[in-house]
Amino acid sequence: MNRLIALTIAAWAAVAPMPAVAQGASGFSVVNATGLNMSGLTIRRYGTEGWRNLGTAPSPGGRGTINFKDPDCAFDIQATLQGVGPVVWSGVNLCEVKTVILNRNASGAIWVDYE
Repeated sequence: MNRLIALTIAAWAAVAPMPAVAQGASGFSVVNATGLNMSGLTIRRYGTEGWRNLGTAPSPGGRGTINFKDPDCAFDIQATLQGVGPVVWSGVNLCEVKTVILNRNASGAIWVDYE
């Protein structure tokens, strides 16, 4: 009986649909929710040194489309905020997201929201 149960479970596992495997980061939108003008929008793989330009940074409250493709998921995004200087949002997950919202509050705390 135990052998029959084991065979049934093995057969079910072989034909059950597999979950989609993330295939890395691809194009996304970025929203400037910092309340400040931003420039120099760049990206690098999390924990590396090589920054790549992402193009024009959106104005406060604005949205920009980023054409991007990379096999990894975790990235650091950097921008220079007017009156503040360079800010890095670290460990941003770009797999399976459509929009990355870069936030900063008046006390300087930064975070990312996703859509």
